[in-house]
Amino acid sequence: MTYIWQLKNWPKMTWESDSLLPLLGQARLAQGNLLGRVKRLGFELGEEAQADILTEEAVTTSAIEGERLNRQAVRSSVARHLGLPVAGLGPATRSIDGLIEVLLNATQNYQEPLTAEKLKGWHAALFPTGHSGFHKIRVGQWRGKEPMRVVSGPVGREKIHFEAPPGEAVEKEMRLFLSWWNSESQKMDGLLRAGLAHFYFVTIHPLEDGNGRIARALTDTALAQDEKLGTRYYSLSSQIMEEREEYYRVLEKSSKTNSADRTDWLTWFLGCYQRAIERSDKIIGHVLAKADFWQKHAQAVMNERQKKIVNRLLDTGRGGFQGGLTTRKYVSMAKVSRATAFREISDLVEKRILRQNPAKGRSVNYDLQW
Repeated sequence: MTYIWQLKNWPKMTWESDSLLPLLGQARLAQGNLLGRVKRLGFELGEEAQADILTEEAVTTSAIEGERLNRQAVRSSVARHLGLPVAGLGPATRSIDGLIEVLLNATQNYQEPLTAEKLKGWHAALFPTGHSGFHKIRVGQWRGKEPMRVVSGPVGREKIHFEAPPGEAVEKEMRLFLSWWNSESQKMDGLLRAGLAHFYFVTIHPLEDGNGRIARALTDTALAQDEKLGTRYYSLSSQIMEEREEYYRVLEKSSKTNSADRTDWLTWFLGCYQRAIERSDKIIGHVLAKADFWQKHAQAVMNERQKKIVNRLLDTGRGGFQGGLTTRKYVSMAKVSRATAFREISDLVEKRILRQNPAKGRSVNYDLQW
C-alpha cells in the first residue's frame, strides 16, 4: 500500500484545471449570491444568522466524529460568546465552550498568521480536561511516535483505511504545511486552497485526536480569507455530515495513491461547498422569518420574560418546540410562579402571538401564531 505522503514529490499536489474550472465557476456564483443576500440582512439579523450557523457548525463538526453535543448547551455557549440573550438556555460544558472559541477564532481572526502555537492552542481548547473520552491524550502538542492509523472493524479483523506519516516526521511535516499555507495565500485560488488545506492537514494527522475538527476549522479560516469576511453564513461541516460516507470514501481514495493529482478530492470539495451554501438558504430564511414575526408584532406590549420566551420559540422553528409550550415549561424558563406564567401566556394568546394547540392528552400547550 502506498500513501500519498510516501511519494517522492510529496507534499506537491496537482489537479486538472480544465475539469475543475466549471465547478469553480458554479461555486463562485453560489458564493456571490449568498454574500449579496447577507448584505441585505443588516447587522442585527446577521448576528442571529451567525448564531444559527455557528450552532449548526459546532454540533455537526462533532457529529462527524461520532460525538453528540446537546444543541441547547451549544446555543447557550454561542449566545454568550456573541453577546446574545441566553434566557432559557442551559449551561455549556468547558469542552463546548472550547469548541466555540476555536470556531470563532478560526473565522473572526482570519487575518492573523497561522502558527504551530495557534494550532496547538486550538487543540488544548478542544480537550480542556486532557482527555478524549476516558483516554488521556497529549494536549496542545504534536502526537508521539506511536503509529497513527484510521481503522474500522472488530479486533483482529481491523481494516486500515489510512496510516499517517510516522510521529518523528510530524514536526517537519507541519513546518512544510505552515510554509505552504502562507506562501499559497496570494498565489492560489482561495476555494482550491481551502480544499487542499483540509486534505493536507488530515493527511499529516499531527494530533492524537481532534484532527478532523481542526482541519474543518482551518478550512473555515481559508474560506474567510478568500471571502475577506469574519462571519460564516453557511456550515460546511453540516454538509459534510450529510455526505459523511462519501467524504470518508474520497479521503481514503485520495490518500491511497501513486499520484499527486488531487482532482477527485477537489471535485468533491467544490461540490460540497456549493451544496453547503445552498443549504444555508434554509437558515437565512429562518432568520428572515424571525424578523418578519417581530415586525408584524412591533406594536405588541410585552415584558422581557415574554419576549425571551417568544424568542426561544422562534429559535426552535415551526413545530420545533417538542410538546409545545406549557405553563410548566414557562415557569421553568422564565423563573416565575405558575400563576404568573398562566397570566403571561394568556396575555400572549389574547394578543394573537400565541395560539393553543389542538388538545392532545391532558396537558394544554401553545405555539406561536406562525
